[in-house]
Amino acid sequence: MDAASGARAAGLAAGGALILFAAVACGGGGGKAAPAASPMGGMKMPSSSAAQAPPAAGPNEVSIGGFAFGPAKLTVKRGTTVTWTNRDEDPHTVTASATGGPRSPALVAGASFRFTFTKPGTFTYICTIHPFMHGTVVVTP
Repeated sequence: MDAASGARAAGLAAGGALILFAAVACGGGGGKAAPAASPMGGMKMPSSSAAQAPPAAGPNEVSIGGFAFGPAKLTVKRGTTVTWTNRDEDPHTVTASATGGPRSPALVAGASFRFTFTKPGTFTYICTIHPFMHGTVVVTP
């Protein structure tokens, strides 16, 4: 083998090693993809096995659990005070979409919020921290 052939062989070997290194470094050959980044940043999302919200403790109470309001729809008479209790580890809010409805601060685990409905109507609300959480209170005369 002359000097030119030896140099070509060394160059091919180095190039092959570089390709192999790049494939391993990029995860090639493992067969498993890296987990995708969450589209909601660091926000916790309920798992697919998350249970429905726990049942309310009383007739005018809403439990917050499993990233859901339970019951999701509550019907009360005008003048009724409704209590929301956070049974999740994460904070949640109760925020009406229209004026005249409930607007709580962030409720930490175990905290409760009370609101008295003085006017008839349908009041929809969400958790502003987790806007996929929805609830409704229907107030009758």
